[in-house]
Amino acid sequence: MRFKQAGFLTKLVIVVLLIYMATSLLDLRGQIRDAEQTRAALEEQVKQKQLENQQLSAAIENSDDPDMLERVAREKGYVKSNETIYVNIAS
Repeated sequence: MRFKQAGFLTKLVIVVLLIYMATSLLDLRGQIRDAEQTRAALEEQVKQKQLENQQLSAAIENSDDPDMLERVAREKGYVKSNETIYVNIAS
């Protein structure tokens, strides 16, 4: 059984298809890498938000603690009624 040899045009079409497939694979590899980087960044954001949620939950649970209430009030600039406020004007 004899096979007919492929012509020049057939070989050219095959080479062009192979080049197209190779460039498509490289492009897909780049897209996968970008998606993995995005996923890693999003996972880090999720971890940070979960930690922030835990801290806020702890703050809510301790909202009736007098020491915590005093600390928050002092952070906001409030003072007790019998305290004197000193302001440093040298700086």
